[in-house]
Amino acid sequence: MDTPEQPQIYLITPPTISLNTFPDQLSRVLDGAEIACIRLALAGNDEDAISRAADACREVAHTRDVALVISNHVLLAQRLGLDGVHLDDAARSVRAARKELGADAIVGSFCGASSHDGMTAGEAGVDYVAFGPVGASTLGDGTTAEKDLFQWWSEMIEVPVVAEGGLTPELIRDLTPCTDFFGIGDEIWSQEDPFAALKILTDAM
Repeated sequence: MDTPEQPQIYLITPPTISLNTFPDQLSRVLDGAEIACIRLALAGNDEDAISRAADACREVAHTRDVALVISNHVLLAQRLGLDGVHLDDAARSVRAARKELGADAIVGSFCGASSHDGMTAGEAGVDYVAFGPVGASTLGDGTTAEKDLFQWWSEMIEVPVVAEGGLTPELIRDLTPCTDFFGIGDEIWSQEDPFAALKILTDAM
């Protein structure tokens, strides 16, 4: 029997980034590790700041043939030449985003720990569904996405799945057989050396 392919890494940017240092950090990580996609997950609605950050990250990502999507800003994704959008409202705006961005764009959806929302998003045409947080996280209401959700999803549903939020080497070891992507963000950017921190996580696969 074939062993399943290793999950891929889906990088999530910090909510605020310094244009002086972050593009270099991102370059180091992309040059050292196989990254499938990057999500620009910036806080706030300052279009000017988001646009500048997106331009800097897009240059780093596209030079290395890595896709870059943005959280929630469908119109900015189009205007800034990004590869798609990551929606935080489960399935609610998937169809509108798909219509706006077209068939080739990446449209992903965060569905918390709800298989129902995930299936609705899948039917609406997402390219992936993200569940989380899988570990202890300050986000949300304390609900975590359990391993059995990923197991069930990977057996029953074709749509690729991302495990994200509060990842540790132990959780990565545990979830590797039943997820397609690990969404890794704060776990590495909060460390002195993001690339070294990422390596510790990927070595657990």
